[in-house]
Amino acid sequence: MKSVFVTGGSGALGSAIVRKMTACGWRVAFCFNRSAERAQALAAETGAFAVQANLEDEAAVTAMAEKLEAEFGVPDALVNNAGKTGIMPFALLEAEDWDAAMSVNLKSMFLATHALIRGMIRRRNGVIVNMSSIAGQRVLGVPVTYATSKAGVAGFTLALAREVAAYNIRVNAIAPGMLDDGVSVNVPEQEKREYLRYCLAGRPGRCDEVADLVEFLCGERSSYINAQLIHINGGI
Repeated sequence: MKSVFVTGGSGALGSAIVRKMTACGWRVAFCFNRSAERAQALAAETGAFAVQANLEDEAAVTAMAEKLEAEFGVPDALVNNAGKTGIMPFALLEAEDWDAAMSVNLKSMFLATHALIRGMIRRRNGVIVNMSSIAGQRVLGVPVTYATSKAGVAGFTLALAREVAAYNIRVNAIAPGMLDDGVSVNVPEQEKREYLRYCLAGRPGRCDEVADLVEFLCGERSSYINAQLIHINGGI
């Protein structure tokens, strides 16, 4: 049975990914930071292994990886889903706001990947799926910090895929459009209407639709897909 580790597993999209992967027969572990009650309920529902960690703290991530390997094993796949957006206009940003966005959306991905990829390299096999966003790829009314950090996910994906290809590790990224849950719920109504005006599907996406794509990219059916940023946005 293949195994997967999902960061940010207790959020709207993360929990959809956990549910999808378990339903498809994967052994699933996920991490959470503050939402202990929600994480425990998800673990009880799905049978997934839950571990608490602040992904912005290197020591905490190292301890998490050691606990994961000891009690769960080295995962076959890693889904870097943890992240958050903001609402502050650029002119009102402080340097601390910029650092915070880069830390949660980029540093956490680096630390989690750095801690877990060594096991994949030893085994010479693995899959990594990183969660980017349409915000880093289109001209949209989104916070500059969020768009910049999510664009950085794409660059991280391409460079890492090239570096670890020799170890039979695939690295891809997903760029969701507006969803009906998760960070998209904070989008102002005017921006939502503008998005749906140009979206060919005429509706927001669903977290379970993104989870379907995650499961596909983690599995053998996608073995010829590598170093790609795949959009799932309804056509925009």
